[in-house]
Amino acid sequence: MPSSVGRKSRVLGAGYSVEIDAVDEACWHQLLEEFNDANIYQTWSYDEVRGGRDNISHVVVKKDGEPVAAAQARIVKLPLIGAGIAYVRWGPLWRKKSLEPDAESFRQAIRALRNEYACRRGLVLRLRPVLFRETSPDFASILAEEGYSLGAEAPDRTLRFDLTKTIEELRKGMRPHWRRYLKVAEKGGLEIVEGSADALFEEFIGIYRELVSRKAFAEPNDIREFQSIQERLPRNLKMKILLCKADGKLCSGLICSAIGDTAIYLYGATSNTGLRSRGSYLLHWKLIEWLKQTGITTYDLHGINPATNPGTYKFKADLCGSNGQDVHFLGQFDSHTSLLSHSCVALGDRLRQMVRTFKRDEAHKPLGAPATAPGSTPLVAAESD
Repeated sequence: MPSSVGRKSRVLGAGYSVEIDAVDEACWHQLLEEFNDANIYQTWSYDEVRGGRDNISHVVVKKDGEPVAAAQARIVKLPLIGAGIAYVRWGPLWRKKSLEPDAESFRQAIRALRNEYACRRGLVLRLRPVLFRETSPDFASILAEEGYSLGAEAPDRTLRFDLTKTIEELRKGMRPHWRRYLKVAEKGGLEIVEGSADALFEEFIGIYRELVSRKAFAEPNDIREFQSIQERLPRNLKMKILLCKADGKLCSGLICSAIGDTAIYLYGATSNTGLRSRGSYLLHWKLIEWLKQTGITTYDLHGINPATNPGTYKFKADLCGSNGQDVHFLGQFDSHTSLLSHSCVALGDRLRQMVRTFKRDEAHKPLGAPATAPGSTPLVAAESD
């Protein structure tokens, strides 16, 4: 980190104050609704399932008594020595619905986070903010000025679908290949079922398992965890599930989270018998129509890699067409004041990378080769038919 920042806490700007762990679950989820950049990874339910209720911490930054930024951190500490990490995924939240976006709110939020977790608790603070190189390059300098360093790993890349156009413009903007398959699906007599009930989630898991087997990969994140997250989320924050049936049989499905002004494509799958139905094309279009009706302005296709997953990349790129923007996240940023925590987390990162490499190699073994560990793949299992 820059030496000019040092190891001590920094005073918040004039008029700003901070509250630490002063909200309960209901209040936190109500607060999320006040931010355009709210997302599923900042819900209480997500980190409770992933890390346990006792390992969640919340920071709320106020200006003149009104909340202007907030962040949820998942805490992971080693027993006895207390070293560890505070992980903030897709945070902090700072784009308040009632206010014009103000970079100073972001600055004060990351300062408050560093004060609490890096300076006071002696943890490594790791942020993965929802910021992009192409649209928010200046925020990298803010992070550096506040004592954060950019990680060495390549930033994630995604496609963001602009939903502010008319529905006619959105359809016209898709690539001809995608529109052609959409027409096939629309004429196929397919039935669409949508909702948020656990029964629909359970149905989706059935065809998702077929996809995992057919594509010969395994999940890095257990889909059952997302089912548990869905059970805990309040009704207004639940994931949207869309299923497509042909002749009464389930052929494809997708799961999406729509919180704040952005929807996130989480899971998609097509059954073994439904590959020719093109149901996934119809599901995405129906989802886009629903997102337009609910006022969502951006559909994040949640991850692309043309080199390692060209089929899924083509599906998503053809869907976006001229409506999408190919962007890179700003990256992962760390701040620390404890050498012990920094050393422990660095070792953990190296071990985790070794495990990921091992799993990836196992996943790419020829069929019939002995497997000593499950394979892995990116979170999003987008079926490209």
